[in-house]
This record gives sequence, C-alpha cells and structure tokens, in this order.
Amino acid sequence: MADVHKKDKAVFFVNPISGGKRKNYAISLIERYILENNFNYEIVYTRFSGDANQQVKDRFSQGIKKFVAVGGDGTINEVASAIVNTDAILGIIPIGSGNGLARHLKIPMNPKKALQTIQKGNILKMDYGQINDRLFFCTTGVGFDAHIGHIFAKNEGRGFANYIKATVSEFIRYKSERYEINLNNKTIFRDAFLITVANASQYGNNAHIAPKAMVDDGQLEVAIMHQFPLYSAPFLGARLFLKNIDKSSYLETFSCNELTIRRKKPDVIHFDGEPGEMGEELKIKIIPKGLNVLVGK
Repeated sequence: MADVHKKDKAVFFVNPISGGKRKNYAISLIERYILENNFNYEIVYTRFSGDANQQVKDRFSQGIKKFVAVGGDGTINEVASAIVNTDAILGIIPIGSGNGLARHLKIPMNPKKALQTIQKGNILKMDYGQINDRLFFCTTGVGFDAHIGHIFAKNEGRGFANYIKATVSEFIRYKSERYEINLNNKTIFRDAFLITVANASQYGNNAHIAPKAMVDDGQLEVAIMHQFPLYSAPFLGARLFLKNIDKSSYLETFSCNELTIRRKKPDVIHFDGEPGEMGEELKIKIIPKGLNVLVGK
C-alpha cells in the first residue's frame, strides 16, 4: 500500500446492524477494491448509538478529511453531523432499509458502484436541517410517521416489509393531532395526520413525500398530511412512488427556510428515519451548503 498522507485516508464507518449479507459483501468489496486502487483506508465498526459521531470528530482532529458511512440514513446522520461546516467530505455506501438520502443524491445502491462514485470525487455542497438540537439531512417530522418510527425501532424485524406491516396495524387506531405552525411570517393551525419537513425529497425506498425538495436550494419543503379514509391509503401510497403526492387533496405543502411547530405535549419525532422524543415546541431551520458529500451524476 502506498504511503499516503492522513488527509487522503478514507475511514469507513460500518453499522453492524444494517444490511445483513449485503453488509458483508460491501466490506469484502471495500477491502478488495480499495487495496487494488492503492488507497489508504480504515474500517471501523460502530459499537453503539453516537459512537461514529465521536470517532469521526477524533479522526478529523488528527487531520483525516474523508469519511464514508456504510449503512442507512441513521449511520449517515451520525457521520455527517460530525463534519458539518468543515472541509471534510462525506461518502456513502447505502446498505440500510430505506437509503433516502443516497437515493435522492443518485448514489448507486450497488456497493461496488457506490465505491466507484466515491472514487470519482464529485462533490456537492448540500444543505442540512436542524430540529431543536438535532441535525437532519433527509427528513424530520411529527405525527404518524414519527409514531411508526418509534414502534418500528422496538421491533426485532427490519426491512421494508416489516415497516409496511407496522404501518397497517397502527393506522386504524391513530388519530390526527392539533398543531400550531409558524412559517413565512404567519401562523396556521392544522389537525394533521403527519407533518414532514424535508431537505431531500423522500423517506427512502423511493417514497417521495416532498417531490420538489432539493438539497442545495436553501429551502425546506413542509408537507402537511390531513387525515384520510382507509380506502384512500393505496392511492396515496401509489402517489408517493409516482412522485406526485403533492397533487393530492389530502396534502398541503409550503416552502420556507425556518418554521416552528407547537403541539399540546412532548411526544415522538423522527429525523432521518431515527426515532426521538422532544418537547411541545419544535424549532426547525435549514443551514445552506454546510456539508460536502460525494454524489452520483
């Protein structure tokens, strides 16, 4: 292996929970492909939530500038959160359940092709969002999808099929909540089934909740879904994958660079597919051009 300066070293952070057999395949590809191309690299397996974030910070302080998240949107969030507003660069090898950000950025789902994308070095300076004290890069929100994320995190089974199963079982008993929303210098009140604030266009698996969202326009897309009858669910689901959910009469959309959501009590949220809990007031804003990421064409 060539003697390469630390700044040229790539550190791969692998979520051992993500990907199953695809993860093992991805690791073997990394080791073979990068050795063949004479790169200096290190593979780190994360041990617990927050581990990747701290390890990235430690290595950045040592002069390393390239970090690759091998996992899903949650792994990307941990790695990216540690290098925002720096000259460090994020690479992505998507092996998660949904891979929303990678799909939006046109990063190949095939690990070998994702590695080739990293090697090409096409850098996009993308925006990122902040909800209270947490950062997000794809989507954040409250309501039904946050509730499902909370339930899904407790289940042993992962994957899209299990997510759909949890969604169907919870839908019947879930009720819309009342929200006060302040954006674009006005206050509105809505009984919402869910509110998604999007930097990127999709949740993952090509389910586009905010088809007009762009990660480099300095704007957030706010999608407010109103309660809808069960018989409409298949049609709304189809609209997600056809990228025209914003045409539905059940969805209300806004563009802004910051907003505040108030609700009756502390409750669950989601950010980049990860569940969390926050208080009654949620302050959300966009930070433009704060992350360097290696992208597809």
